[in-house]
Amino acid sequence: MSPARPTPERPHGLLLEIDHVAIAVADMEAAVAWYEEVLGAAVAHREVVESDGVEEVLLAVAESFVQLVAPTGPDSTVARFLERHGEGLHHVGYRVASCEAALAAAVAAGAVPIDQVPRPGSRGTTVAFLHPKSALGTLIELVEVGAEEASRASGATPPEGAPESRA
Repeated sequence: MSPARPTPERPHGLLLEIDHVAIAVADMEAAVAWYEEVLGAAVAHREVVESDGVEEVLLAVAESFVQLVAPTGPDSTVARFLERHGEGLHHVGYRVASCEAALAAAVAAGAVPIDQVPRPGSRGTTVAFLHPKSALGTLIELVEVGAEEASRASGATPPEGAPESRA
């Protein structure tokens, strides 16, 4: 059996749930305002990820997020995406128990990695991307949440000064 297939211990295979749906935007403030005014969404997290050259805003939707991503400079992959495709769906992030194990299983099953090894992501996560040419045309991000994010998602009380739970 493929390491990615469901088992009694992992009835849904490697994927635990959808972590986020990422939307590339040219103007972050306008995009946030649209989501707030039109859909009533609230910002749950905001961060600049220097290593990726993006600013991200997470809008909580149940146990997942809509992730707005905007380039912080002209050389980021999101800037190139916007030049080629315009604003819109950029990638889907799936939560996994172990990013390293999920990446290895996906590669063993034929997926082409963009990241050869998992790397730090936003909000304390560990992430790795799979190339859309090997994933039915969709850029896929494997997301392993850190201990702090996992405790927030489970409803545990956040540490003093930490952002409130999105639940």
